Amino acid sequence: MTAHEYRAWSTGSYARAIHAPQHGLPLPLPLALPLPLPLPLSLCDAEGWSFPLDLERWCSRADAADRTVLRRCTGRVLDIGCGAGRMVEALAGRGHRVLGIDVCPVAVITTACRGGSAVSRSVFEPLPDEGRWGTALLIDGNIGIGGEPRRLLHRIREVVAPDGLLLVETAAGEVDERRRVRIHSGRHPVSAVFPWAVVGATALRRHAMAAGWTEVERWTSARGRHFVALRACR
Repeated sequence: MTAHEYRAWSTGSYARAIHAPQHGLPLPLPLALPLPLPLPLSLCDAEGWSFPLDLERWCSRADAADRTVLRRCTGRVLDIGCGAGRMVEALAGRGHRVLGIDVCPVAVITTACRGGSAVSRSVFEPLPDEGRWGTALLIDGNIGIGGEPRRLLHRIREVVAPDGLLLVETAAGEVDERRRVRIHSGRHPVSAVFPWAVVGATALRRHAMAAGWTEVERWTSARGRHFVALRACR
């Protein structure tokens, strides 16, 4: 993860927006300044591509599509890029031992306020209990983290158990793109440029095979979200 990517997610517009207001807790300074919420937010590049950041859903409770992921989780679960913590909260409610990681300190605070466990960490930094996680999650487009899917998949292969599971939400369609994006608030950029990836299920399978994974399942939710389950190869 680049320094620009880290700052884009950990400070400013995204950090203010991801803080679930229902918790009634103050934001850390300097995010506590009396500024309007910077919504809607999206990732945009210079070529006109745009990916809306669905903050309303991300800050809500786990929905029906999320539950198709939750019921496939086994063992201890690591939620990579946990955001406001809805998956961590839901997994803990199902009795799983679960940890969220996110580069945004405000996201970690919000996850903790929901009763979950989280640490402010990049997936590319040393993580607790490496090599022993039963399941890892890359939901809400987080396969894009770092802009290099194969590198990300190699890293997660080191983090999970020898037969660990990785549940990935993919893009719709046959896409495998590398983009240079900024976070936008409306039509205005509010971050520096950083790398991002957009990966569909077929491309994910190709990258996964090269990174020590095998595909075991793919499915689509009733509302059109797409998921793939990968199993670590021994």
